[in-house]
Amino acid sequence: MSAIELRQVSKAYGDLAVIDALDLSVEGGSFVSIIGPSGCGKTTLLRVLAGLEPATSGQLSVDNRPPEEARRRKRVAMVPQQPGLLPWRTVRANARLLLDVNRAANPVDALTPELLLAEVGLGDFGAMYPHELSGGMAQRVALVRALALHSPLLVMDEPFAALDEITRSEMRHLLNRLVEGKAVTVLFVTHSITEAVALSDRVLVTSARPAQVVADITIDLPRPRSVDVEDDPRFFELCADVRHALHRGNGTTATGGGA
Repeated sequence: MSAIELRQVSKAYGDLAVIDALDLSVEGGSFVSIIGPSGCGKTTLLRVLAGLEPATSGQLSVDNRPPEEARRRKRVAMVPQQPGLLPWRTVRANARLLLDVNRAANPVDALTPELLLAEVGLGDFGAMYPHELSGGMAQRVALVRALALHSPLLVMDEPFAALDEITRSEMRHLLNRLVEGKAVTVLFVTHSITEAVALSDRVLVTSARPAQVVADITIDLPRPRSVDVEDDPRFFELCADVRHALHRGNGTTATGGGA
C-alpha cells in the first residue's frame, strides 16, 4: 500500500516554479531519500507533504488523506534541519512537545518519550535543558519528539547536516536501528550520497528547480543494516550509481559524506 501518492503536483511562488508536474509513489514502510541540487525544491516538497504548505496544483495524498488532514490527525511527523528545541523546556518536556499539543489527536499507539530517550542514549538527561546539550544530543531529542507520535509517515529535512562527520555517522546508524521493522515510512532529504545509500531502500535523484525525479535507484543492501554496511563493495557501487545520476541529470556534484 502506498503511503504517499503524488499525481502531477506542482508548487509555485508567484512566477517562480519550484515543483513541476511531479508524479511520485512511496510504498508504506519504506525509507526513501531525495538528493539533488541546493534550491531545487526538496524542502518545499516535504513541507507540502507535511501539510504545512498547499500544492499549487495536482493531486496528493498522505496516509490516504489530504496532507492537511494527515497533519491535524498527527499522521505525519517532521524532523527539521535544526532541532528547534524550546529553551525553557527540559529534554523530557521537549520530547513530549508534539504529544502535549492537541492531545485529543494523539494516536492511541503513541510511544512513551522517556523510553525513546533511553533508547537513543539520553535516559539520564531528561532534566537537562537544550543549552546543556551537544548538537548531536539535541538532534536526538528532535528525533524522539517526532518518533513519539508513532505517525505512519516521518519526513526529515537534512536533520544531520549541521553535525560533524563522526556524529553524523552515528546518527544514521541510530536512525536505521530506530525505524527498521517499525512500519514507518520515511522521506529523507539529504545532500550526502553516503547518507542516502546507507539509510534508504530507494534514492530519488532530482533535477534543478523546478524539481523533477531524474533517477529512481533501488538500494538492494540487506536489512537490518549493520554498522559495517559502508564497507560493503556493493555500497560503493550504489554510491557511484547515485553520483553518476546526479552528474547526468544536473551537471553538478554532491558530496560523498558531508552536506
